[in-house]
Amino acid sequence: MPPYALPLAFVIAAYLVGSLSFAVIVSRAMKMADPRSYGSGNPGATNVLRSGKKLAAVLTLLGDTLKAVVVVLAAKLADLPDPWLAAVAVAVTVGHMWPVFFRFLGGKGVATAAGVLLTLDWRLGLATVTVWLVMAATTRISSLAAIVAAVAAPIACHLLLPGRPALFGAVLLIAALLVQRHKRNLLNLLAGTEGKIGEKAKAEE
Repeated sequence: MPPYALPLAFVIAAYLVGSLSFAVIVSRAMKMADPRSYGSGNPGATNVLRSGKKLAAVLTLLGDTLKAVVVVLAAKLADLPDPWLAAVAVAVTVGHMWPVFFRFLGGKGVATAAGVLLTLDWRLGLATVTVWLVMAATTRISSLAAIVAAVAAPIACHLLLPGRPALFGAVLLIAALLVQRHKRNLLNLLAGTEGKIGEKAKAEE
């Protein structure tokens, strides 16, 4: 077996696991509308919350976070070197954003990225999640909290994980993808039309 066969299998598996969109899976299981059909159209926990179904939102959040925890933890337990561990971290995030099982129409990756960071290093994850929580609590705007946390993540990685350039590169790339996925939210923020956490979806939004 080639030496790269096992690490490559981990990367492919990470993408496939990441492609499990729990917003859609949970909504179907609970006989709810497809989260891509209302609110922001984003298959993520925040948009599912707009349906008014708090349990569905919590299950979505847990599923999208834990799938990242599972694959990154498995890669760590297999003692994959940092470049391959970084590839697994990026792959599970990309899978969530562009899922092969759902016509590549995925979410923005906030919960999945949080799972990645918490598993790479709990301090890194805790620092980033704390930034999100503070911003979310003060502004009530999930997208703004996500963008600020994404910008903070590479800085925290640089400070907490010095001498691990592959992991820093992965965190930087994930952060860039998160910001890119929030492009429309940025425009809404500038226009003053961005929705707040917990707001019900409009019927024709």
